[in-house]
Amino acid sequence: MRYIFLTALVLLGGTLSGCSPTFNWRELRLQDSALVALLPCKPDRGVRRLTLGAQEIELQMMGCEAGGALFAVSHAELRSPDDVLPVLAKWKAAMLLNMHAETSSKTPFTLKGATLLPQSERMVAAGRRADGSAVTAWGIWFASGAHVFHAAVYADKPLPEVSETFFSGLKLQ
Repeated sequence: MRYIFLTALVLLGGTLSGCSPTFNWRELRLQDSALVALLPCKPDRGVRRLTLGAQEIELQMMGCEAGGALFAVSHAELRSPDDVLPVLAKWKAAMLLNMHAETSSKTPFTLKGATLLPQSERMVAAGRRADGSAVTAWGIWFASGAHVFHAAVYADKPLPEVSETFFSGLKLQ
């Protein structure tokens, strides 16, 4: 009996050691910004130039895929805080256009240390990827001074608990 128990314990230990959590949450700072994000996987980082309205901006980005979802955080420093409102509006519109989506829900979003703006929002949208497959996006936009931020989760199916963990892990420091 003792031999069976020990064998079962060894097998169980071997099985559990081969498992890894779907979401391995970690805090990371977005390059060249005051934003710290909680991501469920090791992110790739990149820089992209983008024209929003009359302004060309350089986006600092980091993102990763876990549990069938893409998690992304972006930041840009604008020339002036006066540019924040139009850039946030165009950024949201560009995301919806790229997804062929309409907003299904929109609520105000506040983050400690962020500038209070009517354009600081949390949005859920359903749309299509470039290949035609369905996608749901949870996104937030906010600003701090002349810095604008966007965080998003893209997934095939609703992941409200996971997106809540992701968004509640955002901090300006």
